[in-house]
Amino acid sequence: MTTFAPDSLALNRKLPLWYQVSQSLRASILGRSPEAPLRLPTEDALAAHYGVSVLTMRQALKELEAEGLISRHRRRGTFIEPSARRGSPVRLLGSVDTIVAQQSGMSTELLEHGPSPVPPELATYFPGLSEVAGYRRLRGDEETGEPTNHAHNYVHPDVAARIDPADLQRWPMTKVLRDAVGVRISRITDTVEARLADPETARLLEVPLLSPILHYTGLTYDADGRVVDVARIHYRGDRFSFTVSLDA
Repeated sequence: MTTFAPDSLALNRKLPLWYQVSQSLRASILGRSPEAPLRLPTEDALAAHYGVSVLTMRQALKELEAEGLISRHRRRGTFIEPSARRGSPVRLLGSVDTIVAQQSGMSTELLEHGPSPVPPELATYFPGLSEVAGYRRLRGDEETGEPTNHAHNYVHPDVAARIDPADLQRWPMTKVLRDAVGVRISRITDTVEARLADPETARLLEVPLLSPILHYTGLTYDADGRVVDVARIHYRGDRFSFTVSLDA
C-alpha cells in the first residue's frame, strides 16, 4: 500500500500549511511502490493522518489535481493518475516580494500590448474566455543595454482594463498588479525549465539560434483563486541562475 509520511508535519510558519501538506503527499505519491493501490484515503482520513483541517487537506489535493498527479470523482473518491511518476516539475513557493525583486533592476521596453487570443495550452487558466490582454516586453541590463530576457504576459481582461501601459516600462508586472491595480495576490506558482532559443527569442536576446535559455512560467492568482496573469519569460542562460533555499 502507499505509505504516507510524516504522521504529522513539523510546520514551517513561513509557508502555507496546504503547500507543505501537498508537497509531503506529492512525495508519497511519486515514491509509492508499483503495486500500491491507486485509490487514496478519504479527505477526512488524510486530514487526520497529517493533523490538519479538512479545508487545508482539500486545498492541498486541489494543487495536486492541477498538477495532474491525481483525479477526483464525486462519490467514487480520489485516485492517483497511473501516469504520475518521478520527474514531474518541482514547484517552489516564495513571497510576492521575492518575485518583484527578481524582476526589478532592469531597463524595460514595451514591445506591444493589446487584445490577444488565449493560447490553447493556456485555456484552462482562463475558462470561458477566447481573448485576453497580451503584453510583450524586452528587458535588459541598465548599464550596458544588453537584452537579458523577453517576457510575454497574458492578463485577464477585467484586470488589464485598469493597467496603465506606462507603468510596465517602470515596474515588473507583479508590482503593477499588486500596487498599481490593487489585485489581492494570493499566490504565484513558478515553473522553470531549460529550452533552446527559437529564432524569435534568439533575435530578441541577441544569442545564437538554439542557445540554452531558461523558460519561466508564472501563474498569478487573486484572492478568489482566479488566475489573473500568466507570465512566460525567456531568460538568457548565460546571464541567469535560480537558487532555492529551503528551511529544514
